Amino acid sequence: MPPISRSALRVLNEVDAIACEDTRVTAKLLAIHGISRPLLRYDEHTARTAGPALLQRVASGERIALVSDAGTPLVSEPGDRLVRACIDAGLPVTAIPGASAVTTAITLSGLPTGRFLFAGFLAERSAARRRDLTELAGVPATLVLLESSRRLAASLADMTEVLGPREAAVARELTKLFEEVRRGPLPELAAHYRAAGPPKGEVTIVVAPPPEKRPVAEDEADRLLDAALLEMSPRDAAASVAKATGLPVDRSTPGQSRSRTSRVERRRCRTAAAQAGVAFRPARRVPVRVATAPAGLAHHRPRRPHRSR
Repeated sequence: MPPISRSALRVLNEVDAIACEDTRVTAKLLAIHGISRPLLRYDEHTARTAGPALLQRVASGERIALVSDAGTPLVSEPGDRLVRACIDAGLPVTAIPGASAVTTAITLSGLPTGRFLFAGFLAERSAARRRDLTELAGVPATLVLLESSRRLAASLADMTEVLGPREAAVARELTKLFEEVRRGPLPELAAHYRAAGPPKGEVTIVVAPPPEKRPVAEDEADRLLDAALLEMSPRDAAASVAKATGLPVDRSTPGQSRSRTSRVERRRCRTAAAQAGVAFRPARRVPVRVATAPAGLAHHRPRRPHRSR
């Protein structure tokens, strides 16, 4: 049974009519609690025409309740224009607290809750989605986003690319029978849902805030690197971890830079070998020695004899 408060049930019993996204969904809820009231369709497709009619009824003294199919009205749901119009007209508006995927997800995520930003739905296309994420990357707060299940894997991959291997949680079907929360670094979550396919139900994503610029232990950096290598190339993985931890990607000299790249390559091979259940033995490096002439001696190359034609 969907969670609903006694206050909400009392209001639904007392109002003159109920505006809702889908009259069939709301009718089922009312039937469970033995409530019978006139239902009016109000969604993003009918808001322009239904809104003025509802406003007129409120102005005439009627009491209208606005409900949503799931979660709290106006939180990524239609209705904000109706509330704004009531406020502009000087009509009273109040809210009855109810189920919210935003607060429920951040409560279950295990991530910092002192400061968070709800960013709603990201753009559908990858390029626009990455632009949105770039704007959010520096926000010093936990991020809460909504996403379609069919775009979940692609969105998590874009988050990994832009935000780095931050800790995150993917929550679905919150407050319902098949509620599920999966936690882990963004690269691991992206790899899981790419392999498992789109989950069923509504999805809420919670992402940890950007890490503070502090010294990162080698073990922690290696763990982040292992997670990033599941989703990205060695070069992109090193860049992603560098962005997340503040560590430099390259060293000061080209030789040391190649050493860092080789290290990342070896870690990727070791991770892949562990997943395949085989041992990884890196090839032994044989030092190359180049002979040089002793100091003070010049190297003399004999001239080739001239041949007459």
